[in-house]
Amino acid sequence: MRHLMNPLDFSVEELERLFNLADDIEANMDKYAHACQGKKLATCFYEPSTRTRLSFEAAMLNLGGSVIGFSDASSSSVSKGESVSDTIRVISCFADICAMRHHKEGAPMVAASKSSIPVINAGDGGHQHPTQTLTDLLTIRSLKGRLDHFTIGLCGDLKFGRTAHSLVNALVRYEGIRFIFISPRELMIPDYITDMLKEKNIPYEEVIRLDDIMPKLDLLYMTRVQKERFFNEEDYVRLKDFYILDAAKMRLAAPDMLVLHPLPRVNEISVEVDNDPRAAYFKQVQYGVYVRMALILTLLNITVD
Repeated sequence: MRHLMNPLDFSVEELERLFNLADDIEANMDKYAHACQGKKLATCFYEPSTRTRLSFEAAMLNLGGSVIGFSDASSSSVSKGESVSDTIRVISCFADICAMRHHKEGAPMVAASKSSIPVINAGDGGHQHPTQTLTDLLTIRSLKGRLDHFTIGLCGDLKFGRTAHSLVNALVRYEGIRFIFISPRELMIPDYITDMLKEKNIPYEEVIRLDDIMPKLDLLYMTRVQKERFFNEEDYVRLKDFYILDAAKMRLAAPDMLVLHPLPRVNEISVEVDNDPRAAYFKQVQYGVYVRMALILTLLNITVD
């Protein structure tokens, strides 16, 4: 039995097989329509979610399986004081695989240590979001044709942004990646990320102004300033609109640069960018379904001929 806690739990070769499977699923959805018939996915979401939870549920339903679970901790026995360890032991009696999102870092890891079914970390606090990273990698691979030799700018909340942290950790295993971190000083990428890049001799820059680096980018990964991670309202209000990607800034970018965003967005990408062919964030959502279908099949050891 295997779990997914961190994007690095899969080797580069294993990711290649996973993405090839996702590509085949995209091209042959009917072929996989009954692959998980009789199987149940439990979605245990202690934090609000739209895309991740519904993407997992859509993935399992597309595979012919069924879904149980909760979308709010207050509607589960957690509100009575039940521990994560006990919850997963109970869920293991009902389901074949579990996707868990939790506000506490490391909670899905605790669940995995006590579980008798595969557990997928669907986001734990500001720590990791591995299936979003798999989605990001599949999107880049599908639209750019490669996962190496490009410059990526990550913009916004890089201090608390688990999607940014996970993506950087995943991309450093590919050749020729250059990072540009764009953030206000209060939301800079953590030292443990930059220390790792220095140790691996991977080039990076830290800048404040987005406009100046737009022409250098092959990919721009926008993130929102996350209100739920702030300890006081004043700091959030001051920083929430620090970056707004609009049509004027897009005119500074290369014709083939892609804009990604894990969503939800607030104000950091103007709706006028949505019609730009370089805006890939809604395509990203669709790729998220394919990669989660591939992941469910992989963790359940189900093959389709």
